[in-house]
Amino acid sequence: MPRFKTIEQIQKIMSSIEQIRNIGIIAHVDHGKTTTTDSLLAAAGIISIKVAGEALALDYLDVEQRRGITVKSANISLYHEYEGRPYIINLIDTPGHVDFSGKVTRSLRVLDGAIVVVDAVEGVMTQTETVLRQAVEERVRPLLFINKVDRLIRELKLTPKEIQQRFIEIIRDVNVLINEYADPEFRDKWRIDASKGMVAFGSAKDKIGLTVPISQRKGVKILDMIKAYGRGREAVEELQKVIPLHEALLDMVVKFVPNPKEAQRYRVPRIWKGDLDSEIGRAMLNVDPNGPIVFFISDMRIDPHAGMVATGRVFSGTLRPGQELWLLMARTKQKVLQVGLYMGPYREAVGQITAGNIAAVLGLDRARSGETAIDLAFKDIAAPFEKLRYVSEPVVTMAVEPKRTMELSKLIEALRKLSIEDPNLVVKINEETGEYLISGMGPLHLEIALTLLRENYGLEVITSPPIVVYRETIRAGSETLEGKSPNKHNKLYISVEPLNEETIQLIHQGVVIEDMDARERAKILRDQAEWEYDEARRIWAIDENINVFVNRTTGIQHLREVRDTIIQGFRLAMREGPLAMEPVRGVKVVLHDAVIHEDPAHRGPAQIFPAVRNPIYAGMLLARPTLLEPLQKLDIRTPMDFMSPVISVITKRRGKVINVVQHGTNIVRIIAEIPIAESFDLANELRSATAGRAFWGTEFSKWSPLPDSLLMDIIRKIRERKGLRPEPPRPEDFISPY
Repeated sequence: MPRFKTIEQIQKIMSSIEQIRNIGIIAHVDHGKTTTTDSLLAAAGIISIKVAGEALALDYLDVEQRRGITVKSANISLYHEYEGRPYIINLIDTPGHVDFSGKVTRSLRVLDGAIVVVDAVEGVMTQTETVLRQAVEERVRPLLFINKVDRLIRELKLTPKEIQQRFIEIIRDVNVLINEYADPEFRDKWRIDASKGMVAFGSAKDKIGLTVPISQRKGVKILDMIKAYGRGREAVEELQKVIPLHEALLDMVVKFVPNPKEAQRYRVPRIWKGDLDSEIGRAMLNVDPNGPIVFFISDMRIDPHAGMVATGRVFSGTLRPGQELWLLMARTKQKVLQVGLYMGPYREAVGQITAGNIAAVLGLDRARSGETAIDLAFKDIAAPFEKLRYVSEPVVTMAVEPKRTMELSKLIEALRKLSIEDPNLVVKINEETGEYLISGMGPLHLEIALTLLRENYGLEVITSPPIVVYRETIRAGSETLEGKSPNKHNKLYISVEPLNEETIQLIHQGVVIEDMDARERAKILRDQAEWEYDEARRIWAIDENINVFVNRTTGIQHLREVRDTIIQGFRLAMREGPLAMEPVRGVKVVLHDAVIHEDPAHRGPAQIFPAVRNPIYAGMLLARPTLLEPLQKLDIRTPMDFMSPVISVITKRRGKVINVVQHGTNIVRIIAEIPIAESFDLANELRSATAGRAFWGTEFSKWSPLPDSLLMDIIRKIRERKGLRPEPPRPEDFISPY
């Protein structure tokens, strides 16, 4: 079979860094990423040319084939010859639906270039913007493929001039986004220029593609495409032989995507926070196959036959079976049992994988997505990669239980495996009710998780209706309150206040993080978020939901010994706030004074935790507490006649129209925000309001305060659902004022 021939060819040139390209295919949902990938696989001999376009070979989960969407990222190594020289193209096909954007984030970390696929009719949509922004922020170079050109010819019956105008509009929209999100040094260089061959035009379904250089070389123009579609199937198949899509795309990739040596010089300083002048730093900048091993794991999968498979990029060194590596986050060593290349659903074992390539590794079963595995000799001095920042957060939750009680342990194990494969799927147990809760990016994310439970693990489950997750916050500052330990030997004096929006953004974007140099962090907060420099230097902790703990005390005896316990108490308090036991967001907790018992036996966690939690809770209840609800951004394209019904659907659901833009002759683009709680069944209502003629995209927008008129009602509902008293507690339930 050609597959094995390909593996042999790939291994021969794998160690030549100039001949490697690491790319992804990214796009809005349904714009044709996986169909595009099919034609590339067909060219490599991995699937039959006949079925390419329908096979969706990288959608190898049943649920993907059935629904026609990609829900995980899939890898493949392709062999391609360009101007007489062989190249390896490590390719990842990523999901387009907003609920799976976390997988795109993880994939981009290991790539150097991305083909952005845009539907010629729909143009640049919400998720196109999201994935393009994610790519350029990770310093991944974008190229453009305008897909479904056949729709412009067959459905819209546009003239060559109108088709050209449509291409110009899409290229302009993509360049606007590159200009907005790329670092200044890359804006001009990465600007999409069709005349140089940075754009391919074609149809993935029909496997035809054209770039300007190929058009000039072969004398084929868009007019020839129009004629071929006019003459029927046979003429289109003839055209496939002259301008095959894989040639246009792979030539473009080889020419414009940098090889790992070029890319790592500018990508490593952005995504790795260690010393670039250290031995590890230099090895990564130079992609040194003989340097210390640095293997970044972007994805963990569970293979029913082989167990856990870690997929990621070798940034330096050479991976071989038998090596012992140190996992920085798991703080443990593990042995590599096998290394391999991905060929879609297959994994081919090889003897070694050198720096610059994407590898599949068996043996690292303690690793998780985002882990860095390094040479054992460097375990004490290596720094991890920059934390992955996800565009969205898990905002929809449902309770699950097995239909057959005897399958409870099987369900727990299956949920554990699902959350390893997909870190954006959060699994929790509600201690009060004993429910198993799964939280995801949206209803579809949870639906796919339930399908996988049924199909991969044979589990039938009963679920609650999807529940929206809220966040607790405050709108004012509190006085300083005294928190006593149960034994009365320890006292902490704490106040709370809201974080300003600038601080929240700096933490959310990863500019300010917990384990950075205190002076550097203080300088950023002083210059960009109006903090006092001295107070910013005294930050002890920043938790995952964007809350900050500051120590303003001086000279307190024994405080250092209980510092970690206090921080842990702060994190626990932020995990479930006093109003409705929902996570807390955007709160600054300040420690003003403390009395700590000298005997360690009297100041353990059981004593310190309540002394931290009680004044925080009382302070929050005194500081105009409220709930934040998640909003999603809607980007709707609809014929002008349906503009009014669409706006009425949005406003009826507490939504807000942000902008309305004319898009072409008869189409309007409506940008709006709507609470996720009001978005269930939105699709059906939009379809019926527009006679099925609108198309739209969604993405997580922001957290926004609930209207006061709804606040108490929603708090009661959440508390009752969690088995709590309907009325929230009062400050006196926790503390008396100091």
